Amino acid sequence: MALIYAVCMIMEPQKSEETAEYNVEEEEKNVALTFDDGPGEYTDRLLDGLKKRNAKATFFLIGRNAKEYPDVVYKMVKNGNLVGNHTYNHVRLNELSEEEALSEINKTNNLITILTGKSVKYIRPPYGHWNDEIENQIDMKEVLWDVDPRDWCILDSESVVKHIEENVKPGDIILLHDIFETSVDAALEIVDILSEQGYEFVTVDELYGEK
Repeated sequence: MALIYAVCMIMEPQKSEETAEYNVEEEEKNVALTFDDGPGEYTDRLLDGLKKRNAKATFFLIGRNAKEYPDVVYKMVKNGNLVGNHTYNHVRLNELSEEEALSEINKTNNLITILTGKSVKYIRPPYGHWNDEIENQIDMKEVLWDVDPRDWCILDSESVVKHIEENVKPGDIILLHDIFETSVDAALEIVDILSEQGYEFVTVDELYGEK
């Protein structure tokens, strides 16, 4: 397992050290669960599990997947979760032209708005790679992460839970992927564990104090 984790660390680019600024009161133990790349075949079970636990999350959607699971996208918002943009085809924005990058973002924004009736205010660029040329052309906030258990590579719920439990602190943003069954299992388990420790699971805009 240690070897697999080492390979994952090499394969996936590290997140930028620049993160969005937000303030967390000392007495608050808020944390934001975030999910990339969905929706997928396991997302509906995740939504039911979160609702049962009175926990909220933020989902950064791939446009083409949202188109495939429109009812799941609507259910995300109906259950009180936040939906964000993760481009239409999971592309590296920094490798695209300005026109191509804007198309990836706007196409996904338009689809999400149609499915949910809400505008999209947050974006997570795939791999954490941003296109500086478009920053002033979109009225959206970039959201990265603080805790990344590499769930997409390890595919082991026990290891994912252990990594999060050992590294999370109040005010953190946790990165997971709802397209993997092991990640969904880990997410629900970590909600149970951290809830017992006094943590509350909020959406990104709640964490930023923007809701």
